[in-house]
Amino acid sequence: MSPLSIPRFGELLGPHIGRVPAPARPRFLALLERRAAERYRLWATELPRHAEVVLACARAEDEIADRVEAVFALDDSLREALHAPLADATRTYYDTFAPHGVWDQLRIQADAERQGADAWRGIAASHPDPRVVEALRECSALEEASADRLDALIAVSVTEHTA
Repeated sequence: MSPLSIPRFGELLGPHIGRVPAPARPRFLALLERRAAERYRLWATELPRHAEVVLACARAEDEIADRVEAVFALDDSLREALHAPLADATRTYYDTFAPHGVWDQLRIQADAERQGADAWRGIAASHPDPRVVEALRECSALEEASADRLDALIAVSVTEHTA
């Protein structure tokens, strides 16, 4: 495999996340998880032979978003501020993958999943509500399971292309 520069998604998306009021940021991250689910669905169409694995990752992204939305209420007065940077953040996220082939995109995404797991753990570490902490720990586990699925899929791909 060729060397690949993996972006730090927190830094890359930080300017967009920073535009969202702090109380709504977990909900914004949930929206980004849904955008990642959409990206997985696109990858599934590019890799129909591996769609089952890729779609499992998409479902995990949606589940993460569901869990976050369940434990972080949204003040309706923040709804507009929550959605305002979403298009730009989504474009930034998608543009990160554009110069790469699908397998390198999945390598980047596997690392992004681990970064996401760390982000949820970071939020959990400073949250006082045990119910929220548990939900975020579950989100981290879902992120890591997707990363593991992608790593296994990539390993199969490498084996298939070198055999």
